[in-house]
Amino acid sequence: MTTAEIDEVRCALIVTGDGARPVSAVLEGARARVTAEPTDEAGRWSAVFPLHLARFGGPELPLPSGVYALRIDGIDLTGASVERRVLAGLGIAVAGAMVTIDPPLDAVHLSPEGQRTLEERYAAQPGGTENAVFFESFYGQSAGCNPRAIDRELAARAPGITRYWSVTDLSVAVPDGAIAVVEGSPEWWRARASARLLVVNDWLRRRFVRKSGQRVLQTWHGTPLKRLALHRPGFDPRRMAAVVKESRRWDILLAQNRYAERILAKAYAFFGKPIWVEGYPRNDVLVTGDAAARRAALGIRPDERVLLYAPTWRDDRTEIVDFVDPEQLARDADAVVLVRGHSRTLKPGRDQDGARVIDVTGYPQTAELLLIADELITDYSSVMFDFSVTGKPMHFLVPDLDHYRGRLRGFYFDLAARAPGPLLRTQDELVSSLADPSRTERFAERYAAWRRQFNARDDGHAAERVVSRILDLGLVDA
Repeated sequence: MTTAEIDEVRCALIVTGDGARPVSAVLEGARARVTAEPTDEAGRWSAVFPLHLARFGGPELPLPSGVYALRIDGIDLTGASVERRVLAGLGIAVAGAMVTIDPPLDAVHLSPEGQRTLEERYAAQPGGTENAVFFESFYGQSAGCNPRAIDRELAARAPGITRYWSVTDLSVAVPDGAIAVVEGSPEWWRARASARLLVVNDWLRRRFVRKSGQRVLQTWHGTPLKRLALHRPGFDPRRMAAVVKESRRWDILLAQNRYAERILAKAYAFFGKPIWVEGYPRNDVLVTGDAAARRAALGIRPDERVLLYAPTWRDDRTEIVDFVDPEQLARDADAVVLVRGHSRTLKPGRDQDGARVIDVTGYPQTAELLLIADELITDYSSVMFDFSVTGKPMHFLVPDLDHYRGRLRGFYFDLAARAPGPLLRTQDELVSSLADPSRTERFAERYAAWRRQFNARDDGHAAERVVSRILDLGLVDA
């Protein structure tokens, strides 16, 4: 017989069974994996799995919520008798070879009825009176992007302001001095209502209700190449209504450059309200940051070549595109390959692995990856407008260019005519481009024109300017 239980003190999953000690034991989810070293005593073996993990050189944090596969060498867990115990504030269910970890919410708040009660209370209560900022990045899946850079500058200049961060669960590390509030918890609903300023980089979603005295700064998350919102192909009245409803919730929109200012204003029908063209705070680190410590945290030697593969998501896929074999690329280019999926592929996808391959889809700050990369491989992602701050080479791997441009999404300008790097159709072409000593010189003129248009305000002081505006307008009090 095999049993499984949760050790409250050690925050661990303990699996025990009769017979010979197994050789290995693994608990694996989409973006996290922990192992146990089985031990035996008096004819019974046990495996203790820690339910926390340190990733990318960061602190130890609880495992992300989700479904995990439990694999113990030589043991059939599907028919095993399994016990279940739930920690206070943490729901863990064990059923055969599957382990489900819920977000750290009380069971009453996890139910639809519990959430409806909290939402109704939130909608009815007054708010906007606390000298606080409520931050959210990519729906709480990370604590990065422009909101994080603004948080860091605000904390330095106005330390008395309370800073809340919306997170999906406690596996998301928030900045020092900030308060993590788990989405759907009573604390999350209260902080969202009480904060005078909300700083977000994506939609607020349907449950947002503006409170008197409350303002929303929408930083967005990239200069657009691909058409978005009202400009997406096809007439969809429901989408159009949702876009207009959403943009009316924003009080201020942040744009990286004048081009993005024009596109975002039209795509989101954001007229008659201020748009701040200040560069992107998240890119300040590309001017002022030191790559050495960040490389070391990922286990990369100072002398190693680093390639960052960062494609955008596809409307007709849920996971990252498979146009690159990262392990083969690492061999052919003699490099470490960082694989960075889009935020929309974070939950449905799985980490890729291999020799000299590091999946950094879950890494909280994309800009730090751009800082340590020697060259970028992308397609239609807005990361191209950020990486150009560095002046380092870019390669555009676009085997589905005709489909993406013609049917799936469409572009605002001709990428082939203006890209500051080669457009490539195959991995073999990519390897040849990476080995081409003339690649930088051939695109020097295009690259310079690109930077003049898109990076004029990315000078390392964008967060400083944005926070100065926040404080000068009294959106919060220093």
